[in-house]
Amino acid sequence: METVYKACTIAGAAARGGAGIQADLKTFQELGVYGFTAITAINATNPKTEKSLFIQSVEAIEAQLVAINEQDDLDALKTGMLFSKEIIEFVADWLPTASVKHIVVDPVMFGKYGSSLLAEDAMEALKTELIPQASVITPNMPEASYLLDGKEIHTLDDLKDAARDLIHLGPKYVLVKGGHLEGPAIDILYDGNKMFQLEAPRIDTIHTNGAGCSYSAAITAELAKGRSIEEAVFIAKKFVTAGIRRFIPFELAPGMIDHRAYKVYGEDGVTMIEV
Repeated sequence: METVYKACTIAGAAARGGAGIQADLKTFQELGVYGFTAITAINATNPKTEKSLFIQSVEAIEAQLVAINEQDDLDALKTGMLFSKEIIEFVADWLPTASVKHIVVDPVMFGKYGSSLLAEDAMEALKTELIPQASVITPNMPEASYLLDGKEIHTLDDLKDAARDLIHLGPKYVLVKGGHLEGPAIDILYDGNKMFQLEAPRIDTIHTNGAGCSYSAAITAELAKGRSIEEAVFIAKKFVTAGIRRFIPFELAPGMIDHRAYKVYGEDGVTMIEV
């Protein structure tokens, strides 16, 4: 019987389908991994309704995780938007009971439109209780800066320094994404000893909704299949670059990446070197 690889995402659901749980499941499917989900919030950001972010109760999240844990052993797991101190603490306490070998922490803090996706009192729990359990964390530049108490990150050297600082929070690896830099799209992967630079051509588009979620989900999927972290990150970089290159535009807002692109077209313009 063919091996079924299993991964779980604990994150928010995005109404437009381009980010969050929806992006994670699309990524898992495209990379040949079965996905389980625990929804922490429903994000329906729009200009018309007064409220657009609906946080789920810890009780509801616990029920989902118990149902997942009773069904099957997981090969890998990722966290996305957890939002509150209470949810982060609950997930951090639950993780050791799941016996998951690989944990990817995407420290989601800001939405595509600048909305806050992390409560003000949740940062300490994220830094001290969840991140130390991570196989790899995947902050973008604003998130890395926030994790480092406002440290300014503007250049490639800053990106490398941020990776060196973030490793002290306790994850096995740090992936700092340099999407806000000028020039090629460069990310830095660091394990406290070796540092790798991933580079792809920058694609001139605003349609990158879900890129960060999909990047961390692709890492999770490849770890579930037994890849090393370096291999998983390299494949994930190619996956998300292909998706950005063949984006799906929306009429009234920035569109999403195309999760089908990597399987159909691949992405040969990505490099990874030790620096």
